[in-house]
Amino acid sequence: MSKDNVVSLSAPAAGVAADPLTDLLRRNARRLVEVAVAAEFEVYLSAFSEERLPDGRRRVVRNGYLPAREILTGIGGVEVSVPKARGRSGKLEPFHSSLAPRYVRRCASLDAAIPWLYLRGISTGDMRKAVSALVGEETA
Repeated sequence: MSKDNVVSLSAPAAGVAADPLTDLLRRNARRLVEVAVAAEFEVYLSAFSEERLPDGRRRVVRNGYLPAREILTGIGGVEVSVPKARGRSGKLEPFHSSLAPRYVRRCASLDAAIPWLYLRGISTGDMRKAVSALVGEETA
């Protein structure tokens, strides 16, 4: 006889957003990050635009994208794809985005809010001030 009291929770149906506004914000946040990182990458490539190989080809070229990763933000996870470069002359000049640095999985404001949530919210029981650190002050 099994006395198992584990309850499985069903996932929401695919394509159904719990909150359409949050879904819209996440999609546009992803687009905004893509555009900003692409502009940052173009600035990086323009620094090497004059450098050519003896046969006339560019020395540094675009070489696809790094694997997409999710960065946790105040509105939830935002998927980020960072382009990568390849040096044709043998030496690789790596591109490091300042907006989505390597190995970062949470945005800096969220990292700063976690200790604040613990100190203000959980220890004192004043969750209103703790949550306002994440979502801002109430304006109503």
